[in-house]
Amino acid sequence: MDYNKYIDHTLLKAFATKEDILNLCNEAKEYNFKSVCVNPDFVSYAKELLKGSDVLVCTVIGFPLGANTTKVKVFEAHDAISNGADEIDMVINISKAKEHDYNYIYEEIKAVKNHISDHTLKVIIETCYLTEEEIKEVSLIVKKANANFVKTSTGFGTGGAKESDIKLIKSVVGDFDIKASGGIKTKEDFLKMIDAGATRIGTSNGKNLV
Repeated sequence: MDYNKYIDHTLLKAFATKEDILNLCNEAKEYNFKSVCVNPDFVSYAKELLKGSDVLVCTVIGFPLGANTTKVKVFEAHDAISNGADEIDMVINISKAKEHDYNYIYEEIKAVKNHISDHTLKVIIETCYLTEEEIKEVSLIVKKANANFVKTSTGFGTGGAKESDIKLIKSVVGDFDIKASGGIKTKEDFLKMIDAGATRIGTSNGKNLV
């Protein structure tokens, strides 16, 4: 199994520099990871660094709180694609999830997906703030809205990916892609997430994992 292709090699720190992104992309090429995940202002730079490789460029939208308006998230996504992003990781409006305004979440995901066409959309539901029932409801909405992945976490919340959350999401979405992200630092963590049903792993520790 090509475990390296599960990994979105991630650097989303506020203080990341161009040198840090250069190192990230060089590691991604060396280990042939699926993608690098960087903040939007580094998308065009990462795209240039990865030219000639099959490593994708992923970026984050509405990050990390998810509290931007739908119009802003759509603009962010459009701008990211224009700058060379291959994949978009978008945070839902978590307040709306807690209010059980699931139609709002559905319409927001649809709006972003419609504007990025065939590009991959991963939807971050931030499981640490949701009850089990809310996780199930929102995961089903992500699938219904024709996104490509349910993603567990930003890594900036009160908790990251948990094996139990992956299993819970898998139980309701079935044959649908799941990205586990946040706090995955050891080989044991990595393999547990895959065994539970994750098909992509977001981690800043990809080099050590492989």
